[in-house]
Amino acid sequence: MDIEKIDNELLNLLQSNFPLVEEPFLEIGSKLSISESDVIKRIEKLKKINYIRQISAIFDTRSMKYKSSLIAMSYDDSEIDSAAQIINQHPGVTHNYKRNHFYNLWFTLAVPPDSILGLEKTVEILKSESNAKSARILPTLKLFKIGVKLDMTGKDDISTVEEKKFYGESDISKDYVFQDIDTDIIKEVQEDFPLTSKPFTEIANKIGLDCNELISHLKGLKSHGIMRRVAAILHHRKAGFRANAMGVWDVPIDQIEQIAPKMAAFKSVSHCYRRPTYPDWPYSLFTMIHGRSAKDCNDLLKKLSDISGITKYDALYSSKEYKKTRLKYFSKEYLDWETKYKKAI
Repeated sequence: MDIEKIDNELLNLLQSNFPLVEEPFLEIGSKLSISESDVIKRIEKLKKINYIRQISAIFDTRSMKYKSSLIAMSYDDSEIDSAAQIINQHPGVTHNYKRNHFYNLWFTLAVPPDSILGLEKTVEILKSESNAKSARILPTLKLFKIGVKLDMTGKDDISTVEEKKFYGESDISKDYVFQDIDTDIIKEVQEDFPLTSKPFTEIANKIGLDCNELISHLKGLKSHGIMRRVAAILHHRKAGFRANAMGVWDVPIDQIEQIAPKMAAFKSVSHCYRRPTYPDWPYSLFTMIHGRSAKDCNDLLKKLSDISGITKYDALYSSKEYKKTRLKYFSKEYLDWETKYKKAI
């Protein structure tokens, strides 16, 4: 199936902020001068050809009181595939990639607030079970930016700078008290939205709410920083963004607050974090870049180096994707996994 110009415009809109209104597809259609039914048909097509993974609410892990971290592990190349499969069995592993470095397996891990084992013990078990040679826990010390929005229209150059309209450290909820209704709502809206005229009505009916109550509650979760947005998540490579570079920067600690916002301002930088360093890992600042080619990513990394003055950096490209999914909150799979390994406590 061919992708038309209007499809790319639609993909950009869906990645931004899905309208929190009773008839969201009608509102999207009005922005594109097409009908509601045409919007829905085009999304169905884009999902069928694997451009769109899902449309759902996106929540902030730390605001949800989950403990999470980026984890780096090292394996012999002959063992990395089998190791990745062991790692993938944990329900809190959502992204898992092979990268070009001594630490050649990189994954994100989250455990719920009521975890029996906790994050560090879980990493210890995963390291042992997968026979990793070495492991590094690299939690977020400060979030400067998070939000993947791939420009499908080609209108933005990879080095385009954007205004500060992205989710950062100040948006994270520190003291929100969750109610039972929050749990019920989050369980439903984290799933793929139905492609119907009134998706919020269909979701609300499952919870025993009316549409306006659900939308009002979602807006409340967003204002408190619990929900970042409702949006479409794309299959990056299928959508033409075949290069994925994790730029890691050796930034002096006293310069991070000055340099990180400059890097985060670039649209093609989807993530920007401060993380801890180790004797064998001097990189304190991480930037994730998605480009249509490695050259695009390298050009932007060079530009980031030029504007920041940081010359000690590396680019870790993903050479294999082992897992990419959305974190499922309030899932019993965590307890099942921990029960299996409770002997390690």
